[in-house]
Amino acid sequence: MNDAEILQRIHELVDAEHRLRSEVSTGEVDRADEAVEISRLEETLDQCWDLLRQRRAHREFGQDVDESAVRATDVVEGYRQ
Repeated sequence: MNDAEILQRIHELVDAEHRLRSEVSTGEVDRADEAVEISRLEETLDQCWDLLRQRRAHREFGQDVDESAVRATDVVEGYRQ
């Protein structure tokens, strides 16, 4: 997956989050289902951003960007902000 594909995936996930929130406001989706799906979307978004950051760091330091890999959710979610 290249940088453009990762960014496209990020945009798709953000769009999905917006659609979900809209569906909640119109009553198509209940809040409990929203919470589960939002959590899943946010975790996936965090993984995508992490992968993009890895690729950028590899590139910056002259390393092979293809050595970057998606990290487990518990690893990415454990980072300090």
